[in-house]
Amino acid sequence: MEQRVDSTFPTPEELQRAIAAELDCQWLKVGGDGQHFEAVIVSAAFEGKSRLERHRLVYAALGDRMRQRVHALSMKTLTPEEHQRGGADREP
Repeated sequence: MEQRVDSTFPTPEELQRAIAAELDCQWLKVGGDGQHFEAVIVSAAFEGKSRLERHRLVYAALGDRMRQRVHALSMKTLTPEEHQRGGADREP
């Protein structure tokens, strides 16, 4: 059985909606050009998790998009406390 690959480029808004649907985000911003994206994601779900574990949560939220349609995603994954302390700029 052949697996269908969606070759259309995702939008930053599409990725933002997908992340927000799976993670309870206090703040979320995704930018990009359809292949290369950058995201700032603030979620209490990241509490007590390593950077790798945080990224895996985001990859899981994006599902097949990450495997088939997104070439690159740079992300800052922060807890609300880290973000409040100035752990990342407000815009990606």
